[in-house]
Amino acid sequence: MSPHETVHVALGARSYDVLVGEDLLATAGDHIAPLMQLDRTIVVTDENVAPRHLETLQRSLSDAGIASDAIVLPPGDGTKNFTQLHGLIDRLLSCRIERASTLIALGGGVIGDLAGFAAAIILRGIDYIQIPTTLLAQVDSSVGGKTAINAAQGKNLIGAFHQPRLVLADIGVLDTLPGRELLAGYAEVVKYGLIDDPDFFAWLEEHGPAIHDGDRSARRKAVVWSCRSKANIVSADEREAGQRALLNLGHTFGHALEAQAGYSDNLLHGEGVAIGMAMAFDLSVRMGLCPAEDAARVRRHFAAVGLPAGLDAVQGTDWNPRALLAHMGRDKKVRDGQMTFILVRGIGQAFSCRDVATRDILATLENFVPS
Repeated sequence: MSPHETVHVALGARSYDVLVGEDLLATAGDHIAPLMQLDRTIVVTDENVAPRHLETLQRSLSDAGIASDAIVLPPGDGTKNFTQLHGLIDRLLSCRIERASTLIALGGGVIGDLAGFAAAIILRGIDYIQIPTTLLAQVDSSVGGKTAINAAQGKNLIGAFHQPRLVLADIGVLDTLPGRELLAGYAEVVKYGLIDDPDFFAWLEEHGPAIHDGDRSARRKAVVWSCRSKANIVSADEREAGQRALLNLGHTFGHALEAQAGYSDNLLHGEGVAIGMAMAFDLSVRMGLCPAEDAARVRRHFAAVGLPAGLDAVQGTDWNPRALLAHMGRDKKVRDGQMTFILVRGIGQAFSCRDVATRDILATLENFVPS
């Protein structure tokens, strides 16, 4: 097997590659050096990732003749806010960065989103490179150029489209990922099968447990398959004017769940997406769009790998259907006051829909709220 596989994101002058394989962190400098305008970079990471992977990355950069400084931020979704963004930008400016500088985001989706947004706005935009260290970031947030922070009113409401120059997805770093975090990322892998690739979903039904148990070959195939799916969608619709909206399957519900949970560890993003996808299938069945067996099949797969498919698995939150509906009304995909849902006609048959009755949404929410 080759050391890595390459997925190309075709966006004209903003095109870039996603490299997927093993030992990419240890050889990162070799891949990054040809893209650098200066022989100095700043690595943005967090307190969980730094002890595990920062030294390896900085050694690789040094071996390639690239000096590096590091900014280490607190972990968790609570870091995606104005306070942390302001502090990061202040520290970057104190490091005397230039327009020719390049940032490196080393971490999960939070670090990628925050560092990417900082790169998008500082000095009117500088280059950045994504080195995602979670499964969720490798298959979703590191690819496609969406960068953002959260607001009190909702998730990812403040941000910019800013494509990275390179993404290095090292499968080996997933070995250090806690099991719950790995499963949360796996929800985003499943999403690609549910959107438009029933063969991929069928493959996951067979190999999902192996991915969870540490099979690197299965993990690599899942990441490559997911990145190719996302690259194809992003290349066709960079700014979510049409097809890219399908990547939000489960997210309208999921973001509302995260907001109600206070963006806390009670509910990780991927867990919210998993429950949100189960809700989207439930709503689709309720509207007569999707066979009930397909919705049941999705729930069975989540149960088989250990992902939550209902709110009874999430403790410490008051799951009020009306409150969840209010959160959904503040989603960034609302247009002319109407919520946009990604619904399904079956596994692999997702589509965008705005004509959804409030009573059906509430019925689905009430169906998932523990009695």
